[in-house]
Amino acid sequence: MNSLNCNPTLLRCKEVYIPLNSKLLKNESYWALSVDLELCPVKDNRWGLSQWQLNGFDLHPEAESAFVMGLELYKDERTEYRFNLSSHQPKLFVVLDILQSLESPNLVAITASQSTAAQFMDGDYVVLSAEIPVAVQAWMEAFIGRHGELLEQRRKKRKGAGRSSGQ
Repeated sequence: MNSLNCNPTLLRCKEVYIPLNSKLLKNESYWALSVDLELCPVKDNRWGLSQWQLNGFDLHPEAESAFVMGLELYKDERTEYRFNLSSHQPKLFVVLDILQSLESPNLVAITASQSTAAQFMDGDYVVLSAEIPVAVQAWMEAFIGRHGELLEQRRKKRKGAGRSSGQ
């Protein structure tokens, strides 16, 4: 089995290059997904503008797929994954870097963390969302079960903090 050697960069985004003859990788913390993107015209727009729309994910992408990116889970984001999975409609977020022309967007990342998606939105990236497939939800639940729930630790207050110093 081939392993992908990718170094994480700012905000943990990864570019994944998959050789045409290799099997796509899935393990306990990484799953390569094919993203179904479609360029759609904006309704009721006299300038003929278009925008990218996310239609969903293919769990078993072919090497010839146009948009393949890996979803990687991190131990320090388990609380955010649990928050997303416990919501009414859990979502996966696809981060795109749209250049001047809309011909082909650059996939930057796929994440299940809402706060990571928000950081990308603050950085002027386009973030699209779609419901998480049930198989990916089960895989994420198994990841959280293997590594345990991440508990937020409360910090101790400074001595004397919050008290008046009146004499």
